[in-house]
Amino acid sequence: MTTTTITGARVFDGEKNLGVTTVSIEDGKIVQVGGEVPAGADVVDGTGATLLPGLIDAHVHTAPDALALALRFGVTTELEMQGVNTRDRRAGITENDAVADVRSAGFGLTPPGGHPAELFPPGFTPGGGGDQTGEPPFQPDATSPEAAAASIPRLLAHGSDYVKFMIDDGSVEGHPGLPMIDQATLNAGVAEAKRYGVLTVAHTLTIDATRMAVEAGIDGLAHLFVEPHDDEIIALIKDTGMFVVPCAVLNASLMGITGGELADDPRVSSRLDEAWDKTLRSSFDCYPQGEIKDVLTTIKALSDAGVDVLVGTDASVPLPFLGGLAHGASVHHELQYLVRAGLTPEQALRAATATTARRFALSDRGRIAEGLRADLLLVDGDPTTTISDTLNTRAVWRRGALVQRR
Repeated sequence: MTTTTITGARVFDGEKNLGVTTVSIEDGKIVQVGGEVPAGADVVDGTGATLLPGLIDAHVHTAPDALALALRFGVTTELEMQGVNTRDRRAGITENDAVADVRSAGFGLTPPGGHPAELFPPGFTPGGGGDQTGEPPFQPDATSPEAAAASIPRLLAHGSDYVKFMIDDGSVEGHPGLPMIDQATLNAGVAEAKRYGVLTVAHTLTIDATRMAVEAGIDGLAHLFVEPHDDEIIALIKDTGMFVVPCAVLNASLMGITGGELADDPRVSSRLDEAWDKTLRSSFDCYPQGEIKDVLTTIKALSDAGVDVLVGTDASVPLPFLGGLAHGASVHHELQYLVRAGLTPEQALRAATATTARRFALSDRGRIAEGLRADLLLVDGDPTTTISDTLNTRAVWRRGALVQRR
């Protein structure tokens, strides 16, 4: 078995900066952090670079081609918040070191005609790709408390890794009055999920929807509300122990802010095809009254309160009406937004590595430590001081397999 040792690089282990040290990998795992280079090892010179755990995107809707794109940007795991990449459908992905690994909620609980139906033209089926069975994915029922509770074991039987609830009346997306899950139905679904010991997440874009999630006992928010915060909502989130995936890049897109500046960066444009470039340069543009500074202020308030903030993007498919986002690239954009909000670069990096792994019980990744998966990203420069250095990709490993090297 060949050992690969990265030497001369600063190491950010997902939680803290270890300084310049060696990291050895073998048979898909990290076998040594520090110490001498093992005899016969294949040496990768990391001088002038920083070694990070592979990045994790905590909110996507994905498919094999998108997972491949994510991996090119050093995102080694994507967490799907609605889609078909459940355990019973992703065997080929799990063993394929040319794409990012994936976990999935399957489909979220929402009433018939509820969010996200309003986003798509007639006949469009979200979730695309990843289906290896030929069978349609299980669609949970959110029409009553009894139906929601009965859907939980069926979701788990179909391979959902966690359960998502849509709490959205369409007002932010420009479709007010959509059917929306009611409090009793939400409470029943969450209670049943807790009975099975499964993690719960909620789609919430308003403070009112966030309050519903708090009352139900949701474990984490897959979005951050678009309105200015008050002290009460920050305290409610903190006191419940929730985590928050702000998806600032998505909220910016809702407000008409494109990813054009990111797309202009040659470190990004060189990895995108025409369809993804066009999508990144577009935006949802359905909530122009919003202010991105309010979102960033809320992120800082949550972080200061001790709430776990996770990096997520809501990247989906390369269509302009889902614009402002691209798999992989938008993780780096989100990191930049978190730093712009006032988090330190190290706090932002934790949000894309160790913190997300901990909150989603991914105990085999998210850190650089002996015995863990060798999902690694080597970048020129020092993103612990200059966050945009995360885009300076020198090498990417997925389970110890070198998938990209400059």
